[in-house]
Amino acid sequence: MSSKPILYYAPRSPPCRAVLLTAAALNLELDLRTVNVKAGEHKSLEFLKLNPQHTIPVLDDNGTIVSDSHIICSYLADKYGPEGNDSLYPKDPVKRRLVDARLYYDCGHLFPRIRFIVEPVIYFGAAEVPEDRVTYVQKAYDGLESCLASGPYLTGDKLTIADLSCIASVSTAEAFAPIEADQFPKLKEWVKRLQALPYYQKTNQEGLDMLVGLVKGLLAERQQK
Repeated sequence: MSSKPILYYAPRSPPCRAVLLTAAALNLELDLRTVNVKAGEHKSLEFLKLNPQHTIPVLDDNGTIVSDSHIICSYLADKYGPEGNDSLYPKDPVKRRLVDARLYYDCGHLFPRIRFIVEPVIYFGAAEVPEDRVTYVQKAYDGLESCLASGPYLTGDKLTIADLSCIASVSTAEAFAPIEADQFPKLKEWVKRLQALPYYQKTNQEGLDMLVGLVKGLLAERQQK
């Protein structure tokens, strides 16, 4: 067995990048195993044994299998967080519920709206991104702007896994649905704050550039035909 937790992932994927950000915040090294979704590797018998829902990311922590990025991030923070410092995912029930609420906002509102933009292009041959889908993503920014009224991070004055999950989604969304500084000034500053993290470039920006380059490249190619 590997001594390091194994992460089955795709570097372009926002949820996978959220896990990479969380692991980096914990100074935790992962054994990274790439899954080629377009080639159908996530539907292989071997992978389905790990995750019958055939989604990525999936974590194999020496036999403990965890799926869904938000659950993986909370699992890693609980298990590998530094002793005496639970700020990434507080154990206090009231504080934890607030972090969980932001995580659910990401999985229920932010990320699904981004999928409606990028997946039709990558998997179904779409040649354009409809304006209503861009507007739909931008409407989700309002909720985050309100969350940031109480501090520099989504739950107050401390960075949590909610910030790390949401920045993976928001940074992707911003490439297609710009964040207007006059309308969402706090969100704009929050993005800059997260981009300044020492591990941001490697764990998020590199995969983000791959995804945006792929989608915009496909769009340009199809619009020329």
